[in-house]
Amino acid sequence: MNRVKKIVCCKIKRITGLLLLMLIFSLSAYSQHGKGVMISGRIISTEKEIVDFATVHLKGTGFGSATNREGLYHIKAPGGEYTLVVSAMGYKTIEKKVVLRRGERIKMNFTITPDVKELSEVVISTSGVNRVNKSAFNAVAIDATKLHNSTQDLASALTKVPGVKLRESGGVGSDMNLSLDGMSGKNIKLFIDGVPQDGVGGSFSLNNIPINFAERIEVYRGVVPVGFGTDALGGVINIVTGNKRRTFVDASYSYGSFNTHKSYVNVGHTADNGFTFEINAFQNYSDNNYWIDTPVEHYDEVVDEDGWVSGWDSEKIERVKRFHDTYHNEAVVGKVGLVNKPFADRLMLTFTYSQNDKEIQNGVVQEIVYGQKRRKGHSFMPSVEYRKRNLLLKGLDVNLTANYNRNITQNIDTATYEYNWLGQMRYKKGKLGEQSYQDYKSSTDNWNGTFTANYHLGESHAFVLNHVLMGYERKPTSSANITDATGAAQYSKIEKKSRKNITGLSYRYSHKDLWNVSVFGKYYNQYSSGPRNTNNDDTSSNNRVSYEESAGSTGAFGYGIAATYLFLDGFQAKFSYEKALRLPTADELFGDDDMELGDAGLKPEHSHNVNASLSYSHEFGKHSIYVEGGFVYRNTKDFIRRLTGTFLAGSSQYAAYMNHGRVRTMGWNAEVRYNYSKWFSIGGNFTDLNTRDYERYGLNGSESTTYKVRMPNIPYLFANVDASFYAHHLFGKGNLLTVTYDNYYVHEFPLHWENHGASNKKGVPSQFSHNLSLVYSLKNSRYNFSLECKNFTDEKLYDNFSLQKAGRAFYGKIRYYFNR
Repeated sequence: MNRVKKIVCCKIKRITGLLLLMLIFSLSAYSQHGKGVMISGRIISTEKEIVDFATVHLKGTGFGSATNREGLYHIKAPGGEYTLVVSAMGYKTIEKKVVLRRGERIKMNFTITPDVKELSEVVISTSGVNRVNKSAFNAVAIDATKLHNSTQDLASALTKVPGVKLRESGGVGSDMNLSLDGMSGKNIKLFIDGVPQDGVGGSFSLNNIPINFAERIEVYRGVVPVGFGTDALGGVINIVTGNKRRTFVDASYSYGSFNTHKSYVNVGHTADNGFTFEINAFQNYSDNNYWIDTPVEHYDEVVDEDGWVSGWDSEKIERVKRFHDTYHNEAVVGKVGLVNKPFADRLMLTFTYSQNDKEIQNGVVQEIVYGQKRRKGHSFMPSVEYRKRNLLLKGLDVNLTANYNRNITQNIDTATYEYNWLGQMRYKKGKLGEQSYQDYKSSTDNWNGTFTANYHLGESHAFVLNHVLMGYERKPTSSANITDATGAAQYSKIEKKSRKNITGLSYRYSHKDLWNVSVFGKYYNQYSSGPRNTNNDDTSSNNRVSYEESAGSTGAFGYGIAATYLFLDGFQAKFSYEKALRLPTADELFGDDDMELGDAGLKPEHSHNVNASLSYSHEFGKHSIYVEGGFVYRNTKDFIRRLTGTFLAGSSQYAAYMNHGRVRTMGWNAEVRYNYSKWFSIGGNFTDLNTRDYERYGLNGSESTTYKVRMPNIPYLFANVDASFYAHHLFGKGNLLTVTYDNYYVHEFPLHWENHGASNKKGVPSQFSHNLSLVYSLKNSRYNFSLECKNFTDEKLYDNFSLQKAGRAFYGKIRYYFNR
């Protein structure tokens, strides 16, 4: 027993000695560490944006840190010579020698440069939008700077995004409708630098703003972050103009077919003391006198008691030139303010003025021809923007925006003649106006206030509270002078008002850089007053509508969830669901007092929305690939549908908006992209959507004849492919030649219900257009020259109700760019 005790005691002594030795070494190491050198600093991008989750470490050691949400890092290490490495996803890695001396505290700030991956014309820029692409929402960002040498506008640049379809009724300045995953343009909200652009007028629409206006375009499809404070079901398009500390000049001019002129000037400067100003100005002009193919009504020389005899053969197609479609618009945007001050990260006052003048060649269908009808107007919008990080307490960021817009629109239709497509005119006995006699000027007032508070609790938790208050009012500023018996006089004289309140709250949890999830809730409220359609039934395109003045309000709750997961090497999965409410827009509620009839009694669209996607990206040597597939599901109640017909008594055709029971959309899209170094890029995307009527019973209780039939006038299958070749340092260092080919295919789609009679079988045919462009840049893009041929096969292109667009067209552009 004593021997055992001795052995145990001996082992205890040895263990105790070993523990004491380990403790001495630990205390020694701790003492040395405590006497180490502290190195800290902030990481920002060349765009002056904070870079969070960047990695900062001493090469070859275990000493390192990740930047927090303020972009700050802290490293404590023993003295010595090291190589400090700064790296972040989407940015170029920096390495710098550093000497750490005991007792010192070193501060080292770094500005890192974006590592932009060129994807032909569409460039996914990880600078500034890295957190957008990595978010749980179905989002993509387009680097617009790579398109600044083209003659594109913002709308056409969006067509390279999967699921996006641009529909225009004609040439420059024509009405535009942008759809995302089958949801129409009314479901998609436009923001500029996070400020909503509701009611800014046609002169400031996406197809009028040149691509040079934007630095990048963020596209949120389906479920939208609470921070935007919107009721969009289809998604959000946010135009980011860029907030940079620099002096710059960007000026360009282009000329092309149909006497088309476009010019753009952007100058700005930010001083070291934070004072900043910027001026944006642009204009568009075109005769739009392109050739179309259409039936022509011939005016004979034989006169009857009414004045004329006409000859009309709807089956005989003739080639004619548009003759009354001149359009021009001008806009100027001035900004002045302060950045990076103790009381405000950004305080900006902006003034926007725009005007337009448009000759109206035809009505809502091509068979209707006008020779004197026109529309013109102007808009003035002041706005203020305030942003501050860590307001009052650490982690609380506040954004405040407010704008007011006064928009004046004048519709002129006083002709005593009517026209055919040959430009011939004949006297209209006893009737004034080509559609409805008017010289009508209306004033529209829009105002918007948005408050957003972001609170970050640690590295993983974030809360967002957003509230938006919007107001709209339209009233005549001159006599309507509508004297015909169509009922338009009653409709136009009724004042139109709308108010919206939307409140949202969300919570996001992020687990390192692997996955994050957001849950959110919204409350919607709307009040509207104006002309209400007492016969809201769209079972026939020729249904008569009757209007009376009405007022009402609606309110509802919505909620949703969005999540993303990055796994393996290069894979990312996204999923989102939302029970949403889409409030009717001002155009749907009140029309345009001309060719579009609204309905103040429209019900909001209620929808269950699901988005899911899986993507994979990989780089191997000089090669890189990107593949993405997505699924979309929409179940919409009280779907708001646009129809055309003779809704008012008389012969004039109008467009009108009506609720249509329940509509279901299911579809998918795919994108593939391959790049070889900096020399070649090819890729494309494909979208297939199935949007069908799921309202089983009509108003009279009988089963609907269109139950489960495809919804008319909605493109459902489209695709595009593009390829670019790059020749660097051609005829000089810093020069670049870019040759790009792209195409766009749209499968045929019906204009009317597919299962109705032969007279309703008319549809929009399949179309396959091709474009070529050549851009030569000198002196690192200071001087730029481009040539473009659009639709070089002269394909017949159609969008809305078979309205034909321009055929083959040529354009040239020169651009000067200076940035210091």
